[in-house]
Amino acid sequence: MSAKKTALTVLSAALLVPAMLVVPASAAPTPPPPADGKGQPPKAPNAPAPPASMSTVGGARLGQPGTQVNPLPGAPALPADLSGRSWIVADAETGEVLAAHNAHWRLPPASTMKMLFADTVLPSLPKDQVHRVSEQEIDGVGAGSSLVGVKEDQEYSVHDLWLGVFLRSGNDAVHVLSAMNGGVDKTVKDMQAHAEELQALDTHVVSPDGYDAPEQVSSAYDLTLVARSGLQKQDFREYCGTAEAKFPGRQEAGRPREYFEIQNTNRLMTGAGGIPPYKGIAGVKNGNTTMAGSTFTGAAQRGDKKLLVTVMNPDDGGANSVYEETAELFDWGFAAAGKVKPVGELVPPKSADTSPLGSPAKSHEKDGPSAGGGASGSSGLGTALGIAGGAMAVLAGGAFVVNRRWPRGRRGPGAGS
Repeated sequence: MSAKKTALTVLSAALLVPAMLVVPASAAPTPPPPADGKGQPPKAPNAPAPPASMSTVGGARLGQPGTQVNPLPGAPALPADLSGRSWIVADAETGEVLAAHNAHWRLPPASTMKMLFADTVLPSLPKDQVHRVSEQEIDGVGAGSSLVGVKEDQEYSVHDLWLGVFLRSGNDAVHVLSAMNGGVDKTVKDMQAHAEELQALDTHVVSPDGYDAPEQVSSAYDLTLVARSGLQKQDFREYCGTAEAKFPGRQEAGRPREYFEIQNTNRLMTGAGGIPPYKGIAGVKNGNTTMAGSTFTGAAQRGDKKLLVTVMNPDDGGANSVYEETAELFDWGFAAAGKVKPVGELVPPKSADTSPLGSPAKSHEKDGPSAGGGASGSSGLGTALGIAGGAMAVLAGGAFVVNRRWPRGRRGPGAGS
């Protein structure tokens, strides 16, 4: 049976949202001064503390606990109500880290792990390939998983399945694509190898879908590296930037196949849950599990500036906290561009690290979680977020140019400190 094309619906260019999102004021008395003096309120007494020493991939400052920022005259203050256990704001094109908080804290990633899954597996499966799903391929989906509605003994194109992964965070679609890639075990190994190649060395992969599993961790720094890599791929940009689509339902003999609407669970894109759509948003992926709390990596553009923001596990709780804090960090990052000294940088993949200066980071998989302390470098890896006039657009045929501007030389260890 030939694959039927899905109908994609994209965000309208007419979407207008306030430049600054308003967070409700607290009814509590005036809080005490921030613990670190840089806009971060004290954590709750029972909140876990970050490790005293973390990886220094990307710069020595990124291995230090707490908030790292180097404001220049005229720089805006960081939002005062951030509660994410870990977060990072980076320039998507230059790779400069504008500010970070516990950037290398290894935490459960939830479904943001699907970015690594897609960046690893997507290039190897033709999007028009059609696959009939077996019962065994979806038997291993964890209880309580998010699902798009894949059914056994039904046919789906790879294109359909990736829409299910990105829009509905469908673990069922992940397991089918993993089976097509040679199985879950092989896919996990492939993902771990790709993380190593990207120098995402805080990441340990146990399940391809981000389902809670012992020792499955990543970091805000790593998730940002992965998102940046994924955004080099046209299909990745299309899927993560799609707001709505039609997904195949059951196919019965002699009758047209049924389709049903699916919507992206990224609330900054769709405006679900009372969150205004963020002007210029282009993806990338959200997640939520018991162990991870809420996680989110987003990409957005304002003018010619493109930013990546990752927030992991806000202590404030609530379904919208991770989106509110991401939006605040986007607003800060756009306002702070050119007014802060970078505190680090997103390193290039190992295979692209050909400069005689610096050296690739060591792998925590072999040397422990704090390994990797010598690598740094300006990646200069351009992204093509596909944004025009402040609104996301899904376009076909390679309409976006990916600029790969590797630096002539790299700074030595501890760059950005």
